[in-house]
Amino acid sequence: MDNKYQHIFFDLDRTLWHFDENSRKVLSDLFTTFNLSKFIFSKEDFIAKYEEVNDALWKLYRVDKLTKEDLRWRRFSETLLFFDLNDTDLASRMGDYYVYNSPRQTILFPNTIEVLEYLSKKYTLHIITNGFEEVQEIKLKESGIASYFNELILSERVGVKKPHPYIFKKAMNLAKAKKENSIMIGDDLYADIYGAQRVSMDHIYFNYYKQVHDKTIQHEISCLSELMTIL
Repeated sequence: MDNKYQHIFFDLDRTLWHFDENSRKVLSDLFTTFNLSKFIFSKEDFIAKYEEVNDALWKLYRVDKLTKEDLRWRRFSETLLFFDLNDTDLASRMGDYYVYNSPRQTILFPNTIEVLEYLSKKYTLHIITNGFEEVQEIKLKESGIASYFNELILSERVGVKKPHPYIFKKAMNLAKAKKENSIMIGDDLYADIYGAQRVSMDHIYFNYYKQVHDKTIQHEISCLSELMTIL
């Protein structure tokens, strides 16, 4: 690839910050802290059901059919209901525990620091994220990668979520970048890759789990270290 780029825009969750591993650690701690073994036989069953419920509710949140506040407690309430426990107060306390502790976890994808160190010497790096405003900055700081990024573009501040074209245009405007000298890197085919395509921005799909798909994309990687051969 020719070195036409000046700006690299990263997604955060599931691209640099290992959302799944960090989340499962907190859910495991939560299971113990709230003595859920009294109601739920298996911690693994609890985590699996929570992830299923959370994914479904996040899809509603992304299309503005669910508020952030409702998402935070409903994902636990609906998980508990599956195990025949109807307790909205408990669900709310679990939600608060999760939101406080989750962003303070520090597991990154393999090679994240090495790759950011390499890229930051050649390009200006930025973040575009749909994650909650009050937790994304904590994730960046606690995991030790905040200093690599110039602009942090949050969907809550912009007013629309990826893949809406406006958040990408706003990001480029804040970064003083142009689509011709920018590239987007993310794990979500819809939010990140389709979003970048909508504004004609070059893109790299981070397919860590090597999921099969039929989308036409520009570049695909399964390890962040591959970025050092592409960029």
